[in-house]
Amino acid sequence: QLQLVESGGGLVQPGGSLRLSCAASGPIFRVKIMGWYRQTPGKQRELVAEIPSGGSPNYSDSVKARFTISRDSAKNTVDLQMNSLKPEDTAVYYCYAAARPSLSSLIDRNYWGQGTQVTVSS
Repeated sequence: QLQLVESGGGLVQPGGSLRLSCAASGPIFRVKIMGWYRQTPGKQRELVAEIPSGGSPNYSDSVKARFTISRDSAKNTVDLQMNSLKPEDTAVYYCYAAARPSLSSLIDRNYWGQGTQVTVSS
């Protein structure tokens, strides 16, 4: 099945930048949507940004002016450029993909990476 591996997390100061990357690999028929969620303790995993194949990206209101999602469909990778980071951006960031598992599959499935920690602190 599809595997997603994130990289690029770390510790940055408020106002700094990070670029997260996610690479998808493994047998899959078609990846339709790729994006990023984040989660902090005590809260539900929330959508940060996503981008469908051939479509426009969708951002949460809290990050729209600061983050940029990009995708290379040929390589099945998705990046998240995070600028003007705030302490409230601190979370584990998860890459996800909505994909059709195989040619014979009638429904799409959601796949998740293991997550990468982003900490914004002075």
